[in-house]
Amino acid sequence: MELFANLSLGFETAFTLQNLLYCFIGCVLGTLIGVLPGLGPVATIAMLLPATYALPPIAALIMLAGIYYGSQYGGSTTAILLNIPGETSSVVTAIDGYQMAKNGRGGVALFTAGMGSFFAGCVATLILAAFAAPLSQLAFKFGPAEYFSLMVLGLIGAVVLASGSLIKAIGMIILGLLMGLIGTDVNSGVSRYAFDIPELSDGIGFVSVAMGVFGFAEIMNNLEKKADDEGFLNKVTTMIPTKQDIKRMIPSILRGTTIGSVLGILPGGGAALAAFGAYSVEKKSSKYSHEFGKGAIEGVAGPESANNAASQTSFIPLLTLGIPPNAVMALMVGAMTIHNIQPGPQVMTSNP
Repeated sequence: MELFANLSLGFETAFTLQNLLYCFIGCVLGTLIGVLPGLGPVATIAMLLPATYALPPIAALIMLAGIYYGSQYGGSTTAILLNIPGETSSVVTAIDGYQMAKNGRGGVALFTAGMGSFFAGCVATLILAAFAAPLSQLAFKFGPAEYFSLMVLGLIGAVVLASGSLIKAIGMIILGLLMGLIGTDVNSGVSRYAFDIPELSDGIGFVSVAMGVFGFAEIMNNLEKKADDEGFLNKVTTMIPTKQDIKRMIPSILRGTTIGSVLGILPGGGAALAAFGAYSVEKKSSKYSHEFGKGAIEGVAGPESANNAASQTSFIPLLTLGIPPNAVMALMVGAMTIHNIQPGPQVMTSNP
């Protein structure tokens, strides 16, 4: 009964015209900036954080959450239509989403991403409200061995995602690991493979990689084509999926929501790991595995549901323990502190 009382209090607080307006503004701003390639939620929240300074604490938190979810969803738009992921977790969406757009089904892909995001967000919000305290204990049980296993699973998942030569896939993963070593070692502070170049002291940023691998490659590819070439330009016509699309979409959304809700709690993993994990599961479990990489709707529904569910449940360790599980939540800690909200167990009890 306490849960329902707290939920009713929460709805009563949130469902005021003022707070709904701030939520709407946050979602619109977050989506508009989120669609810009390479920015993602961290840069979006960092840029828009000053806009919340003059607001009351509740309105500020609602607007920041709206900015976060808007930017999380906005990254899928450019991934589907332009093959340029807005942020890390949208890389997986680009694999099948862009192929759907090239096949004239870009509208259906956008609808699928929107529905998956909406459903996963709603379910994960209820999970956050009902099971925050016990789930936060799950995060504590993950030690070095479990995190190492998760990273190995991620690398194996990358091999599973690759199409074509297995040797090339493994080679690209090793190259990625070597590129990931560039920068400053977090434990010793020693510079690795930076060659005394100051810009490399923080490593190679995702923006540079995304624009190089996806953006410029796609632009150059389109410049070589003529306007009448097949696949050069397909307008978004209908966004209404067929019955077959819905039948294939629903199980993927449910699986993606489950995977994202669990992996979002873990520090360091977050939306990107959830999206990659969901795609791997879909590719292995789908009856239409031969379509993956060519425009399978499951390849959009699963990852988009997973990354939005993970975005919601990443609030669990922040609100229950005061521990930010990723960079976005670290920004949220700063924002909440500015508004005299101290994240931790007392938030869930004194201000449910």
